[in-house]
Amino acid sequence: MPTTKSAIEYKKGKISKKVLLDLYEKLLTPRMIEEKMLILLRQGKISKWFSGIGQEAISVGATAALHDDELMFPMHRNLGVFTSRGIPMHRLFCQWQGKMPGFTKGRDRSFHFGSMEHNIVGMISHLGPQLSLASGVALANKLGKEGKVALAFTGDGGTSEGEFHEALNTAAVWQLPVIFVIENNGYGLSTPVNEQYRCENLADRGVGYGMRSYTIDGNNVLEVYSTIKKLATEIRKKPEPILLECQTFRMRGHEEASGTKYVPKKLMQKWAAKDPLTNYENFLLDEGLLKEKEIENLRARIKKEIEDGLAEAASHEVVTSTPDAELADIYAPHVSKTTAPKKKKKSEKRTIDAISDGLRLAMEKHPNLVLMGQDIAEYGGVFKITDGFVKAFGKGRVRNTPLCESAIIGIGLGLSLKNYKAMVEMQFADFVTCGFNQIVNYLAKLHYRWGENADVVIRMPAGGGVGAGPFHSQTNEAWFAHTPGLKVVYPSTPHDAKGLLLASFEDPNPILFFEHKGLYRSLTEKIPDDYYTIEIGKAKVVREGSAVSIITYGMAVHWAKEIVEEMRIDAEILDLRTLLPMDYDAIEATVKKTNRVILLHEDTMFGGLGGELSAHISEHYFEHLDAPVLRAASLDTPVPFAKTLEKDFLPKDRFRKQLERILEY
Repeated sequence: MPTTKSAIEYKKGKISKKVLLDLYEKLLTPRMIEEKMLILLRQGKISKWFSGIGQEAISVGATAALHDDELMFPMHRNLGVFTSRGIPMHRLFCQWQGKMPGFTKGRDRSFHFGSMEHNIVGMISHLGPQLSLASGVALANKLGKEGKVALAFTGDGGTSEGEFHEALNTAAVWQLPVIFVIENNGYGLSTPVNEQYRCENLADRGVGYGMRSYTIDGNNVLEVYSTIKKLATEIRKKPEPILLECQTFRMRGHEEASGTKYVPKKLMQKWAAKDPLTNYENFLLDEGLLKEKEIENLRARIKKEIEDGLAEAASHEVVTSTPDAELADIYAPHVSKTTAPKKKKKSEKRTIDAISDGLRLAMEKHPNLVLMGQDIAEYGGVFKITDGFVKAFGKGRVRNTPLCESAIIGIGLGLSLKNYKAMVEMQFADFVTCGFNQIVNYLAKLHYRWGENADVVIRMPAGGGVGAGPFHSQTNEAWFAHTPGLKVVYPSTPHDAKGLLLASFEDPNPILFFEHKGLYRSLTEKIPDDYYTIEIGKAKVVREGSAVSIITYGMAVHWAKEIVEEMRIDAEILDLRTLLPMDYDAIEATVKKTNRVILLHEDTMFGGLGGELSAHISEHYFEHLDAPVLRAASLDTPVPFAKTLEKDFLPKDRFRKQLERILEY
């Protein structure tokens, strides 16, 4: 057979014939599936498609180069990862059609899913967060001395996201065995690369992180395979991150509805000539490793597998569910309970001591627990809660982090994927805004989407009253109590802080654990020295009364106690302790007991939890009320710095007036 001129130069080196032919089949399979999907898209049988035609060599080469038990983090145009890892076709087709044998029970689409059975963790629509998850998996691999790597994909557009910087920087600082693969396909939707970055190659950025980086031909499956196989072998032995830019091109629209009219015709023609499947097929034919008849037979077999998979998918109805079933999948299964201490000894402890004690006991009980946060290692944290922890548990488990909240939360989730537990300390709860995406879009939705849990506790030193101004004083629990899939805990005493914190580490779900800074050193209580837990989701009556119910939490519990004693009111005070899930039974009981309710919280009034609770009480217990449900909360302004202004901002004086008002009814 005459030699076919190829636009790609292949070097097979010592790659065996078996691997060479296997790579061809792995390239052909996603191409044929995609061609079929484009037909089904036009027929309205799938709702959306992000085509990876022309980019298959990157997914296939990378997957073939890794061990099957090494986690990969693909994106929309990485169908070859899923097919190369052997995911059954009918399950992929069911996923894309919203049917139960898919991976998300119809709750998410396309490649927004994972399968730990196949060591694949799918993407979310927000570009970049998967890079931090891969770093977390790599950290677990390194801590466990597993000799394994993690690999995450991103696009040229995704490199403009802040998470790209955070993930790479942290991976470099910690020398994590992770490969970051940039699929540089020329466009972020319609934005060309010259509007995305100024460096000549994206791999040039690796220098700034102190990591090795390379640029290769992403359409050359042998170059991708050989490069990643070599790099993975190296960093399994000597952990370090790698930045690998694979130059390729997107031959179809960002998604099919987008089209490609904005792409110059000559550019399309140039890259069409570099098609990774056609060129590799010609190479194998020229080398005498493949025959036309074998191609024909292989295509026929794959076509049959596709048609059989589609037929099986068609036999399943579009998924249906019930509200109860949907709500049941918000959290990973776990029964929270109260466990008493085995030893009776008690000691006087401040809130800050109780939290530190709880953390220490959790570290002893859970050897897979890793603590991360800014300045928490030798320095012991800005509040000294982890003082002495490095000496007790080592720097592997007590980790200072760069200033990158989002990446560290994502790394916490990556640790969870490897069956570790993670605690992330926000130095101040205000700083959590920098990690908002990871919390509300990854941690909160993970179990509902595809059944994987997020065993991450985020500690949140919160609250005002200390003259710290608008960026160190917020109590922002309402942001997270609004988010299904999270649990939000807010203790008000040293006893509850320790017991609820220990319970949080037993719970496999993501927990936002709020600690009021004003209570750290101002409140002392005799509490058990031993390990104990308090049931998450249970409120507590901290003062019995019959005249009025005050429903509150956090620092406001102590304001309520102080003021009702001062005013000599027979008030009942219910400390919610957990804000999500909420203890509606305890709320119902106190409302029916006193028939008058004031909702008190430190958060601002509008959009605070008081509004939601007021609506719930009015809707469900209206006939038991002898007066309107009243609220007392902070002013709807940022938290001011000057103590005189902060005093006016906080709700104590307004709470007194509301008490007087409700008792007059």
